[in-house]
Amino acid sequence: MKIFLAFFVAVGSIVTLGDAGCIAERRKPWWPHKGCMINGKIYPLGHIERTEFCYKCDCEKDQIRCCSCMIDPPQYDGEKCKVIFNRKTCDYDVVQKDDPSKECFSYSRMC
Repeated sequence: MKIFLAFFVAVGSIVTLGDAGCIAERRKPWWPHKGCMINGKIYPLGHIERTEFCYKCDCEKDQIRCCSCMIDPPQYDGEKCKVIFNRKTCDYDVVQKDDPSKECFSYSRMC
């Protein structure tokens, strides 16, 4: 379980640096009978639209499969703008360096 949790923490930490990816994990004996465990949180069997670490998952009787919702912003003005990860929306906010309250133009993304 420690390896599983460490993996999710590591992926959650670096997800802001990488592209979308998927993982699969076989059921562990200590998981609840009618659900899956992700980062110590129990999720019911079935589709999980979004976890706290921005994954979409499918919890099945014998395994869990999760894919990252994160997609790097495709293009923005790097001289005037910066990218900030917004964990609430599982997306990147592209804002002006001089005034982070103002958004910069970037292409829309979906999870």
